[in-house]
Amino acid sequence: MVKPILLIKGKGGLGNRMLSAICGLAFADLTGRTAIIDWRDGSYAPIGTNAYPLLFQTPITKKCEAFDAISTSISPPIWAGNLNLTPQEMIEKFAPRSHSNPLAYRRFCVNLADLDTPQDIAVFWSYLPKFKRIAHHLRRDLNFATRSEKDIIAGYLEQFFTPNNRILQQVNTVAATLTAPSIGVHIRYTDRKIPLGPIKNALRQKLAKMPDASIFLATDNADVQAQIAAEFSNVHHINKHLPADGSRLHWPTSDIEKLQEAENALIDMWLLSRCDHLIYSRHSTFSVTASYLGNMSRAQLHDVDRYSPTVIAKRWIQAYA
Repeated sequence: MVKPILLIKGKGGLGNRMLSAICGLAFADLTGRTAIIDWRDGSYAPIGTNAYPLLFQTPITKKCEAFDAISTSISPPIWAGNLNLTPQEMIEKFAPRSHSNPLAYRRFCVNLADLDTPQDIAVFWSYLPKFKRIAHHLRRDLNFATRSEKDIIAGYLEQFFTPNNRILQQVNTVAATLTAPSIGVHIRYTDRKIPLGPIKNALRQKLAKMPDASIFLATDNADVQAQIAAEFSNVHHINKHLPADGSRLHWPTSDIEKLQEAENALIDMWLLSRCDHLIYSRHSTFSVTASYLGNMSRAQLHDVDRYSPTVIAKRWIQAYA
């Protein structure tokens, strides 16, 4: 008997889609399905091209395009005849007023409460990972019961998200220029802005204790990059495209070399993971993913939003929605 399929769709930034895909991979293992990751939404490769196998050395061999014509035995049934579409297109088609609704994904995602969905093809999609919603399944499964969420994520990152050779080569080249101790700083400052003042204050506090530390900066904003380079010494960053108008870079309608800039983003992520310390905001899953990649301890992490009630409440709602 051929194993049933779990198509894992992607939407949003790299951190979001990587952690959400890992949640989907865990659900596939819980349900005995073959997982296929489908990132054809146009954010990190031309629209219609699956960015995932281009960016990562993946053990997944089946192609998502092979299932586009199938219109029967699909869960949820709303995907029947629509497997070639992206989550963005599905929301626009069936729920155009729900792009910001934290519960909207449920209409387009297999029922996470049920491990016995009978359909041959199930579709998993969520904007953010839903480990809290499958936690009870994980606790009852011998393959997961004794492992922490952090350990589970680390295992899937290693198995399914090893970057391509160009990315790894660039990471190794830049990492060799960072003198120890190194401080990674991630500042998202385009469509979503994390607090810049607390980031700078945290960096000054770290440098007061480690004045010879090197700084690796990963940001999506040219002005922020210039500010940090002007205010601090020994700042390193990679060369990449930063929009002059401060707009979001990775978007289906962006007029950039999408795959190249996706690789640059992953170089940033992996370099952050190589640092001895990380200054970031939990509001950005990009840096959270980097912390998982680096298996960083609490002592290595400085989250400037760790006490923000707004961020804490939003993440709690998103986790359990």
